[in-house]
Amino acid sequence: MKTLPFEQPLKELQDKIEELERLSEEGSVDLTKELDRIRTRATALKKEIYSNLSPSQIIQISRHPNRPDSTSLIRMISEEFMELHGDRLFGDDPSIVGGFAKIDTHRIIFIGHQKGHDTKENIYRNFGMPHPEGYRKALRLMRMAEKFNLPIVTFIDTPGAYPGKEAEERGQAEAIATNLKVMAGLKVPIISFVIGEGGSGGALGIGVSNRVYMLQNSVYSVISPEGCASILYRDAAKAPIASESLKITAPDIVKLGVADDIVKEPLGGAHYDWKATADNIKKIILKDITELKKLSTTKLLDDRYKKFRSMGVFAQS
Repeated sequence: MKTLPFEQPLKELQDKIEELERLSEEGSVDLTKELDRIRTRATALKKEIYSNLSPSQIIQISRHPNRPDSTSLIRMISEEFMELHGDRLFGDDPSIVGGFAKIDTHRIIFIGHQKGHDTKENIYRNFGMPHPEGYRKALRLMRMAEKFNLPIVTFIDTPGAYPGKEAEERGQAEAIATNLKVMAGLKVPIISFVIGEGGSGGALGIGVSNRVYMLQNSVYSVISPEGCASILYRDAAKAPIASESLKITAPDIVKLGVADDIVKEPLGGAHYDWKATADNIKKIILKDITELKKLSTTKLLDDRYKKFRSMGVFAQS
C-alpha cells in the first residue's frame, strides 16, 4: 500500500507494531502491553489525521493507486456483469467500461471511467482519460438502456477527457456535447457516483443524472488544481493554494448543490476497504432505483432538468 506524505507518522507506528509483533512471535519477550499501547496510539492518530484533511490531502486520496476502480466496484455490487465493448464507429476505448448487470431483482446498465493500479495498466487505460470513442461507447450503452427500460448507474473517475491531437481529430468536444444532450432527455433513471476524480467535461460526459453522489474523499472540479495554478500563478506547484479556492471536495460540492449527498468511506479512505465502500454504494443504488422507478417519465425528466438548471444560480438579498 502506497503511503501518502501526510500518512508518514502513522506508517512509522504501523512499522513499529509489525516489528514488535515479529519479536513477540519469536517468543523472546512478552510485548503484549507495549503492543496494545502503540495500537491505541495508532488508532487515535489515524482518526486525528483523517478528520482534519486539507483539500490538497483529499486530492491525494482521490488519486490513490489502490483506490477501488469502476470494474471492481461493479463486480462487488452486482451478482452478474456482462461487459460490452466498442462504439460501433471507430473502436473500443478501455478507459470507459460498461455493460449489463443485475443487483438483487433489478437489471441495470453500469458505465464508468476506468483507471489502472500500476503503470502498465494505467497506460492501457490511458490513465482514465477517455477518447471520443469512449464517450460514444457510453452513449451506445445509454441508448440501449433506454430501449430496454433499464436504469443507468455511472462511476466517475477521470482527470478529464484526453486532450491529445488524435482525440480532437475524432471529435472529442462533439462526443461529450452529444452525451450531455442525450442524457438530459433519457427516459430512464440515471444515478452517478464520483468515486475518485471528477475532472471537467470528461466527468460530466457520463454525469448528467437524476442523483449525483460523491465518495467522502473524492473531488469534482471544472479544472485540476495543477491546471488552475498553472493559469493563475504560472506555477503548478501552487496547486495546494488553488485547491483551497476551487471548492472541489465533497462537502463543498454538496453545499453548492452540484451533488446530492456524500457516501461515507472507511477510516483512511476507500482504498483500505473496497468491500465496505461497495456495500455503501449498493445501498444507495437500491434505494434510489426503487424511488426513481415510481416517477412518471415526465417527472423523471423534469427532475433532472431542474437539478442542472438550478446550478450556479444565486439569490442576492
